Amino acid sequence: MPRSLWTRFKLQIAVILTGSLLLGGCASTGSSMVETNKTDPRLTQGSDAQFFSKSGYQACAVGAGIGILSCALSNSSNKAVCAVAAGITACGVAMGANYYLDQRRSEYSNTGQRLTKMNNDVQQDTQNVIARTATAQQVINDDQTRIAQIKQAMASGKINKAKAQTDIAEIDNNIAIMRKDLANMRNKASEYAKVAQQERQDGAGPEIKQVDASIAKMNEKVAALQKEVDGLYTQRSAITLG
Repeated sequence: MPRSLWTRFKLQIAVILTGSLLLGGCASTGSSMVETNKTDPRLTQGSDAQFFSKSGYQACAVGAGIGILSCALSNSSNKAVCAVAAGITACGVAMGANYYLDQRRSEYSNTGQRLTKMNNDVQQDTQNVIARTATAQQVINDDQTRIAQIKQAMASGKINKAKAQTDIAEIDNNIAIMRKDLANMRNKASEYAKVAQQERQDGAGPEIKQVDASIAKMNEKVAALQKEVDGLYTQRSAITLG
């Protein structure tokens, strides 16, 4: 394919991808039970909420869309590279492994430097997972206390059914938010793994071992949070109010 056609093709793909992200975000806004019912504000308003929540991904899509469209309308000599850079700046690996790898290769021709940058990105996202886990653990602990109180009230026959139903609904919404976060975390880890595999196939240097270790640590932290959320779900599932 001639270089000019390849450049135009990559730009078109970038615009299409951003449009899909924007449309996906708009289509789901306000339609889910998670957003319309009460949830713990620590999961939606905390400083860590932006990293893996749907709203964070929508913000990423908007930022990428503005940047990519600006590139398309600009006098940039390489609009495709400009568009990819705009997407990576706004979304990082959330834009997809191929886009992430293209941008990092445009920034660093040296494989070692590129892998060092990638390793830093993985470690930063791992810190985001840790911060989100700390918030989630607080919510889980409080929800577990509420579940225990509901069980105790049911056993004594002194349950306030209306309040119990409200509490259970909020717990369900909290679980739904945390599961959505987990899905986004796993997706990021998976995209990083794809980039690492591509670098490995292209003859990556010894730095790839540190990248692999960082991705493994990220997956370990995500799995730990998954276990906590699953435990909360199991406890909640044991309650039937009738």
